[in-house]
Amino acid sequence: MGKTEGAMVEEEEIVIVGGGIAGLATALALKRVGLSARVLERYPELRAVGAALTLSPNAWFALRALGVDHKLTSVYHTLTKSLVTNLETGATQEVDFAGIKDRREDAVVRPVHRKFLLQALAEELPPDTIRFSSKLISIKSESLEDSSKATLLHLEDGTIIKAKVVIGCDGVHSAVAQWLGLSEPMKAGRSAVRGLSVFPEGHGFKMQVRQFLSGGIRAGFIPLNSTDLYWFVIEKSSSGNPELILKEITTNLAKDFPSDFLAVAKNTDMSTLTWAPLVFRAPWSIALGQAHSANVTVAGDAMHPMTPEIGQGGCSALEDAVILARCLSHARGVQHWPEKALQEYVEQRRWRLAWIVACAWFFGKMQHSGGTGKEWWSGAARWFRDRVFYGFIFSRIVDSLYFDCGDLIPAKSKALLR
Repeated sequence: MGKTEGAMVEEEEIVIVGGGIAGLATALALKRVGLSARVLERYPELRAVGAALTLSPNAWFALRALGVDHKLTSVYHTLTKSLVTNLETGATQEVDFAGIKDRREDAVVRPVHRKFLLQALAEELPPDTIRFSSKLISIKSESLEDSSKATLLHLEDGTIIKAKVVIGCDGVHSAVAQWLGLSEPMKAGRSAVRGLSVFPEGHGFKMQVRQFLSGGIRAGFIPLNSTDLYWFVIEKSSSGNPELILKEITTNLAKDFPSDFLAVAKNTDMSTLTWAPLVFRAPWSIALGQAHSANVTVAGDAMHPMTPEIGQGGCSALEDAVILARCLSHARGVQHWPEKALQEYVEQRRWRLAWIVACAWFFGKMQHSGGTGKEWWSGAARWFRDRVFYGFIFSRIVDSLYFDCGDLIPAKSKALLR
């Protein structure tokens, strides 16, 4: 420990701000390549806001590299398809999930409980990795004698941590992203209500995504197992009270939706019910923005917040973790290695992430196109969505997101393999 203006300073090599999916996955990825990190989590325990998420093939490749995929594949089954029903016309579009890319057997989609995923990652870390109740309040940069940089993290409890590398995994409204100068997330003009419904005797639904479109509202549910279902409603409500929104949905907005959906929504475990406005970072800001500065960078939602239409928020965060750890491992030992590693990481990620965020925005626009308008262009938008988008564009864009981030091999071990 050292001192800064009379205060005691704790020293760490790598500090990760945020204990969500991106933060825990990055800590585990670093462990796999022989590096250690301290995770600062502002809450007193791990929080699983969002109840559940759907993981695409790219996420499963990342989880395989992290060595935890078997924990989840043994519990969760694959989704076979997505059925999208336009309630105004009665037409249903079908999107097949079985072997999305070139019909590969490992190109699968599985839904998971968010809490289970966090636990699977956390239990692979040394017990003292996560420092709970550690809220970041300010960041300062410091030049060292060898002209490299260190970063001072000031916490709410008065602690100061001096780190050689700082990775911001602190979510959509990231303090680290703000410090780097990344643009603020933009409003998508829609909000999402999400919840988890449990049927102890079994819900009886097949492992299929069910979605319903009507009057500018998109709703649906996804089975997680034989008893649990994750459901969502995306619409333009500005209210922030999820319980009031649920009542409005079931008694007004979605009262004419299929009875299956209403039964799921009405059976919600209220402790899992959440509401959030949808935001995203402009793709050009991701592609061209300052996502690292010397020894500081961001990952997950802190780098690339996006709308949920293609389910890539958590998936791309897992990709980030593997690639970032690999860059840090391979640069270790080189002069000014943190800066070179983080620069390489950002260069590898920025264009793919910009494309993913743009695709999510486009999917959202298409799936909510038309609304309740009677004008000719509203009808044209609905026709394009139902006939062209779901029929031809949807599966091709999903295939374009297919990506294997590769393995995690410590730099020393990799040298021995040559």
